[in-house]
Amino acid sequence: MDTNALTDYLRAQATEFLRALRRHRESGAGASGGGAGAGGPGRTAPPADDVDAVRALRRAARRISGTLHTFQPLLDASWAEEMRPELAWLSGTLAMEHAYASRLERLLQALHRLSGSSAFPAPRPVGRATAATTAATAATLPTGVPAPARPASPDRGNLTVGAAKAGALLDRQLTLARTRAHSTALQALGSSRFHAVADKVALLASEVPLRVTARPNRGAAAPEATPSDLRPLAAAAEERLADAVTALPLVAAGSPYNAQALVHGLSPDPAPHPQDAPWHQVRLLLRLHRYALEALAGADAASAGDPGDVVDVRLLAAGEALDRHRDASEAAAAAAQAARTPRIAPATAYALGVLHADQRHEVEAARYAFQHSWRKEPIRLP
Repeated sequence: MDTNALTDYLRAQATEFLRALRRHRESGAGASGGGAGAGGPGRTAPPADDVDAVRALRRAARRISGTLHTFQPLLDASWAEEMRPELAWLSGTLAMEHAYASRLERLLQALHRLSGSSAFPAPRPVGRATAATTAATAATLPTGVPAPARPASPDRGNLTVGAAKAGALLDRQLTLARTRAHSTALQALGSSRFHAVADKVALLASEVPLRVTARPNRGAAAPEATPSDLRPLAAAAEERLADAVTALPLVAAGSPYNAQALVHGLSPDPAPHPQDAPWHQVRLLLRLHRYALEALAGADAASAGDPGDVVDVRLLAAGEALDRHRDASEAAAAAAQAARTPRIAPATAYALGVLHADQRHEVEAARYAFQHSWRKEPIRLP
């Protein structure tokens, strides 16, 4: 398979990027999404089309950046090295607002589940959050409904006392971070740096700069691209993923709640726990592997005479488990950070500690789900 499949895939992703950018501009979000009062209680939610457009921008940017990383030997080296960090900056900047909103919703739901109390603040709509998300949060956190009647232990009573204040503290901290992330995203989308990235993606939609070599004869008018097989580079990406998975403690993750790993996960060190870093790296390598398969899928299906898409269910399940792992580990870090707030009440600190432990349990459950799905035989569905 030569580089035609690679150029077709990159052009398709660049076209998706430009289409999403046009939808974002047509939604008028830049004119209505900023301001210091973005988190105000009377603020209306932005259009759902703008939310979809920003997600599509992030998705296309990730795929272009990941494809440039995997198949860089086939591309112009200076161009690829210049494009990748810019696309990573854009994708990461646009992802922060959604990450803070999802983290707050996850933590408030966990507090409600653990304490049985309903006295939590509902996440306020900020920036590009949809009205559907706000309604779903309100449905999971009802107001004015008493907790189910049950014999309450002293620990549960202490948790209920501090849960409301813990929820309010998390709401203040994460909503502030979310508002700042929204402002940062708006500034990024209006910056000259973003316009330079968009211009390069627009050029990519028409021409992919491949690595070229000069023709041996002196009479050659111009250099030509050297055809190369994509499969070895895609196989190398799969090997890097397999090596990273092999280094994971899958034996220790063989139970849904690993007590030994949980003890280490409850370290008071404010830095991210080193146990999580290898799992986050596997998540990134799995994503690169999926993008490489997407680049190969069109030509493979055409050569096999099969018009249907081929889906590896194992990769999908493993990716979902690693996404849950990332969300739970970041939520646990947010709870631990809130617990370090000076001069908070002991009951509030206790509730945040229980919440932190709960999210670390979710981390271990996600690791178990990953190893359970990864060790299954690949399933290919037409």
